[in-house]
Amino acid sequence: MHYGRYSPLGFIERPEAHRASLSLDAGASTEGSYSVVLDAHAPAWWNGWRVRGTLGAARDNRLGYYGLGNDTRYDPDSVSLRGTYYYRMSRTRLTARATLERRVIGPLRLLVGGVLARTDFRALPGPSVFRADLAAGRVDSGTVPFTDHVVRAGLVFDSRESEVDPHSGVLIEVLFASGSGYTRTTGNGHVQVRPFRRLVLAGRLAAEGMGGSPPLAVQRDMESSELPFLAVGGYRSLRGYYEGRFTGRGKLLGGLEVRYALLAVGDAVELKLVTFYDAGRVFESGEAVRLTTAGRHESGGAELALRLLRNSLVAVGYGRGSEGGRFLFGTSWSY
Repeated sequence: MHYGRYSPLGFIERPEAHRASLSLDAGASTEGSYSVVLDAHAPAWWNGWRVRGTLGAARDNRLGYYGLGNDTRYDPDSVSLRGTYYYRMSRTRLTARATLERRVIGPLRLLVGGVLARTDFRALPGPSVFRADLAAGRVDSGTVPFTDHVVRAGLVFDSRESEVDPHSGVLIEVLFASGSGYTRTTGNGHVQVRPFRRLVLAGRLAAEGMGGSPPLAVQRDMESSELPFLAVGGYRSLRGYYEGRFTGRGKLLGGLEVRYALLAVGDAVELKLVTFYDAGRVFESGEAVRLTTAGRHESGGAELALRLLRNSLVAVGYGRGSEGGRFLFGTSWSY
């Protein structure tokens, strides 16, 4: 179920998708998962200010878990030999998140925010990697469940001409967060170049490091100025691999995309063919996050993306890595 209201920008030439929006999304599955999210977003309601607040309650009752570190193995035969849930666990999460941004000068904004979250994990019936890691102490049982209080701050440089479907411009985020017993530092850069009207070349380089004692509940996410996303693995970080396939305190992501407009009706509609290459890895405790090609996991693939007006984009496609392929679906660009 989805309910939404928004205030449009009309024909004003601005990068935001709308002045403000309020949405409620709720869903449930036959396997015990559910999600309820209330999101209020005002990127252009007040001149020079951006505000966002999100409340969420969710249970991912078949969330993938493959162990900690960059070299964890995935063996499909283990599912038939050891049980359906060998690479699965259940995660329940309650979150309240608020972000305030203020334009400093030109495309540069100052960001402050906070998060309250409570995350619990549960082993599913039968043997599983999560059950084994919990019993061996690789996952600290004292942090299951885990209550987190986070203060966030950072700088955002955004020169894109469109936030939903940019054809040119740069987004650079430098973020710092202090949570319950840990710190998180994130650097994220996106660039789009338009050599000619129907072609856009896009690239990404992002890294994140964590200090202190971050539990599993926070190691699985990667921060952004808007909302966090599951990494490394999945549509937002490493297409062609399962979501959250690699888990670690540090993360490194890179990617290239070629987006070609097969059909364009002015600025109202574009149907694009996209080819992509993604790479990523995680770093374990004691490893410094650094720019390296060693230990990288790679994937490539193609998508079809349809953009309607200034605020709607849907992408479907297929990505393939060293462990097979995955069908893809997204309501925004991967980056």
